[in-house]
Amino acid sequence: MKKLTNCRYIAFLVVVVFAFNFVGCKPVDKKNTEGQTVKPLLKKAIEKEVKDVVYPLPTTFELTSMLNRIGADYILGLSNSSENADKYFTEKARALNLGVYSADLSYASTYQRKQETMLFLKASKALIDNLEITSAYNETLVEEVEKNLDDKDQLVKIITNSFYDTYEFLNKNAKGNLSLMVVSGSFIEGLYIATHISENTYSNPEIVKVIFDQKEVLEKLLSVLEPEAKDPNIDSLLIELNGLKLSYDKIVDGSMDEEQLKEITASVAKLRDSIVQ
Repeated sequence: MKKLTNCRYIAFLVVVVFAFNFVGCKPVDKKNTEGQTVKPLLKKAIEKEVKDVVYPLPTTFELTSMLNRIGADYILGLSNSSENADKYFTEKARALNLGVYSADLSYASTYQRKQETMLFLKASKALIDNLEITSAYNETLVEEVEKNLDDKDQLVKIITNSFYDTYEFLNKNAKGNLSLMVVSGSFIEGLYIATHISENTYSNPEIVKVIFDQKEVLEKLLSVLEPEAKDPNIDSLLIELNGLKLSYDKIVDGSMDEEQLKEITASVAKLRDSIVQ
C-alpha cells in the first residue's frame, strides 16, 4: 500500500469515520425543507480536495447496521460510559476514546436510542475541547441535534456538515496521527460491540461472520498505521493491534471455531479495556 505521508490524507480519515458513521452512503441535499442552504458534503467533495484518496476501512456504522439487521439487540451498558470523557488526560487517550465514542454514537443512532445518542455526542464534544480542536466544532451542534432527533434526514445534514468543518480544520492544522488514533479507537469499539452483543455469540452464525470479516478490516488498519510507526503513540498502538491479529491468524480455511472466537473476544476486550479505563 502506498505510504501515507500526506497529512491531508490522514486528516481525511477522521472526517469520514464521523461523517459516514451517521450517513452511510446516503447523499445529502443542498437545501433543507425551510429553504436554508446546507453545505453539500461529502464524499465527492472531499475526494475532489484529496485526489486519489479513499477511506480504507468499512465504517462502524456499517458494522452496527449489520448487527441491527440480523436482529441483535441494543445492550445497555455495553458502550463506554459517557461519564468517562473527562477522565482521559493524554492526547492518545483522548483521541482513541473520541474514536470509541464515534462508534458508540453509531451504535446508539442505528438503534434509534435518542438519550444515548445525545450523551455520546456530548462526550465527543468534551474530548474535542480537550484535544483543542474546538475551532472545528460548531458550538450549536448539540442544540441542533437535540432539536432534530425525530427528523433523521435533517439530523444527518447537521452532523455531516459539522464533520466537514472538522475535516477542513484538521487539514489546515496537520493533525495527522491524531486522526489515525481516532480511526483505530472506532474500529476497536466496533469489534468490541460485535463480540459482546450476545451471551451466546457462537450460536448465531451471522454474528460470527460479522466478527470473522473484521480480520480483513484489521489488516487494512495495520497497513495504514505502519508507515507512521515512528510516532511512539502509533507504535504502541501497532503492538497492541498486532496482538489481536495473532488471534485472527489462527483461523484457517475461512472457518472460525468456538475457541478461536473466544480468544478474539478476549483479545479485543483486553485492548478495549486498556483504552477506556
